[in-house]
Amino acid sequence: MMMTININNSNKNNSNNHSKLRYISSAISVIFMLVAIVFISVNGLNWGLDFTGGVITEVQLDPSITMSEISPLLQSALNQHVSVIEGGDVGRWILRYAEPAAGMNIPDITQVLAPLATNIQVLNTSIVGSQIGQELAEQGGLALLVSMLCIMAYLSYRFEWRLASGALFALVHDVLFVLGVFAALQLEFNLTVFAAILAIIGYSLNDSIIIGDRIRELLILKPTLAIADVNNQAISATISRTLVTSGTTLMTVSALWLLGGGPLAGFSIAMFVGLIVGTWSSIAVATTLPELWGLNASHYQVVELEEDLTVGK
Repeated sequence: MMMTININNSNKNNSNNHSKLRYISSAISVIFMLVAIVFISVNGLNWGLDFTGGVITEVQLDPSITMSEISPLLQSALNQHVSVIEGGDVGRWILRYAEPAAGMNIPDITQVLAPLATNIQVLNTSIVGSQIGQELAEQGGLALLVSMLCIMAYLSYRFEWRLASGALFALVHDVLFVLGVFAALQLEFNLTVFAAILAIIGYSLNDSIIIGDRIRELLILKPTLAIADVNNQAISATISRTLVTSGTTLMTVSALWLLGGGPLAGFSIAMFVGLIVGTWSSIAVATTLPELWGLNASHYQVVELEEDLTVGK
């Protein structure tokens, strides 16, 4: 009997410790969200050429010339950051830079790159106006809004609103955190980073749904169990899957970050930060908020009773 009491006390202590960790993590997450909002409001995002417009030039150079040789010459001549991307074919490069100020001409890329080679071919030069960039920004924001609304509708159908609110808050938390990092460090925000944010939403939503499904099952199977213990058991049951999924994805993203070069740096950084924060928020934030809303087994018992009555009719 004494051993049973000791084991029960030990389990309760472990459950209390897990709950405290969730509460502390959630509080830290809220603080980080507020800090991210401050950085976004004060610094703003460093919009890339995809959104602000600029000049795109395609050149053909000697195959032996590398990106590390091209970038310093262009940045020195243009006095700005120049995006240098491989064009697919050997020796073909895509150069992207801001449009010169009024009254200034587009520099002659052939003369700028003359120290590297003599057989330089400028294949194409086009100017992307700021109006197009503004339309991209508006369409991107609209796409993000539509995706969030669809997620809200899905979560409302899948879960009771208290449990759905936790998953939705976790998504908002992840997006704000990544945007806050880019605003704080003034990293370039372009279409690849925007694509990374949409991918982060998918990963975070997947983790939140897995844990939410487990919470719902436990509320139905163990209606007398305290909601804090239900959350802790649900996290324990899914933690290995969550860590394995996020860990393997982080390995891939890390490889892109280290080996992908400048063109993939923004995408890789956004994905790396988003995966870590998304895993954190799915475990802590998405489970703690429903608990604060007063989620309990009776909410899902009512749903089951209504479904039974509907089937009976």
